[in-house]
Amino acid sequence: MTATINGAALLDGVEAFHRRFNVFPHEAAYVAVALWDAHAHLIDCFDSTPRIAFLSPEPGSGKSRALEIVETLVPRPMVAVNASAAALFRSVSDPNGRPTILFDEIDTVFGPKAGDNEELRGFINAGHRRKGVTYRCVGDQQTVTPFPSYTALAVAGLGSLPDTILTRSVIIRMRRRARNEHVEPFRAGLHEPEGNKLRDRLAEWAEQARGFVMGAWPDMPEGVTDRPADVWEPLLAIADVVGGEWPRRAREACVALVKASQANDKGSLGIRLLTDLRDHVLIGIDRLPTVAILDRLNALDDAPWADLGGRPLDNRRLSKMLGEYMTADNEPIASRNIRTSGGVLKGFYADDLTDAWARYCPPPPRL
Repeated sequence: MTATINGAALLDGVEAFHRRFNVFPHEAAYVAVALWDAHAHLIDCFDSTPRIAFLSPEPGSGKSRALEIVETLVPRPMVAVNASAAALFRSVSDPNGRPTILFDEIDTVFGPKAGDNEELRGFINAGHRRKGVTYRCVGDQQTVTPFPSYTALAVAGLGSLPDTILTRSVIIRMRRRARNEHVEPFRAGLHEPEGNKLRDRLAEWAEQARGFVMGAWPDMPEGVTDRPADVWEPLLAIADVVGGEWPRRAREACVALVKASQANDKGSLGIRLLTDLRDHVLIGIDRLPTVAILDRLNALDDAPWADLGGRPLDNRRLSKMLGEYMTADNEPIASRNIRTSGGVLKGFYADDLTDAWARYCPPPPRL
C-alpha cells in the first residue's frame, strides 16, 4: 500500500524549489505559484483553471526563468513561443493527454505591434472553462468540429495582456533583481531532475487528493467575488486539502494579489472615465458644465485624456462615452442644461452618474 503523502510538506518543498531560482515581487507570489503548480495536476477536478501571468515592463526580470522552473513541476509541459491557435488546440486534443502550456514572449502575440490575434485570444479564453471548446472546419466537407480547449496555461511577457486574459489570471508583476537579491543559477541538466522528482510526487499526491478536491467550495476571503473568486477557487481548494499553514497563507496571498491586480488595472477606457469623474472632477459638486469637465480631465497627470490618438478628449467623445452607461432611471447618461452666471451651458449632473459609479468603478480611495 502506497504511503500517504503529506501535502503541506510537499508544497513547502515546491515553494522552496522556486525560491532557489526565482525572485518574486511579493511573498504572496511564491504561495500562488506553488499552488498553481499543484493545480495543474488536478485541473480535471475543477470547473475552471486560472491562468498565471508573469509580466514585467522590461526584459531581464526573471519571467522566462519562472516558466523554466514551472516547466519542471507540471504534467506534460509544452513550451510555446509565438505558437498558433491551431497548434495549441490540436495539442490540447492529443489523445495521449492534455499538456500544460507554457507560453513565453506572449507580448509578441498581444503586444502593441502584434496586431489583432483574435483566434488565439479566443482559444485562451475558451480554455479557461472545463466545457470550453474551439470550433474548426475539418475535412473536405468542412464539417464544423468542436475541439477541447481546457488546459492549464502559464504565460510570460512584456507589458500587459488583453483584459479578457488578465481577468482570468493570477498576475505576478516581475521586477529585475536588485543587487542584494540573489538566486542559485539554474542548470537544466543538474536541477531539472530535482524538479521532476517534485513533479512526480505532486502527481502521486494528486491521485490521493482527487476525491477531496473534487466538488470543493472553499470559503473566499471577504471582498473576493465574481471573476477573482473563479480564478482563486481551485488554488484555495488545494490549500484547504493540504492543510497546515497553507489555507491561511493562500487566503492572504489571494487578497494581496487580487488587490494588486485591481490597483494596476485601470479597466476599460469608459470605466477610467467614470472613475476620474468621481475621484477628480465632480468632488463635492452636483453638476459641472462640459467645458469645465474637459478642462479638469485634460489637466490630470497620469491620465489618457489629453492625448487620445493624438487629440485631447472633446465634448463629442465625452458625450458618446458616457452615453454607453445608464442612469438609475435606465436612461443613457446625457448632458443637460446648467444655469450659470454667464447663461445656460450644457453639462453633466452627479446624480446621473451615481448608479454607474456604484456598478462599474472600484471603491473610492480612502482619504
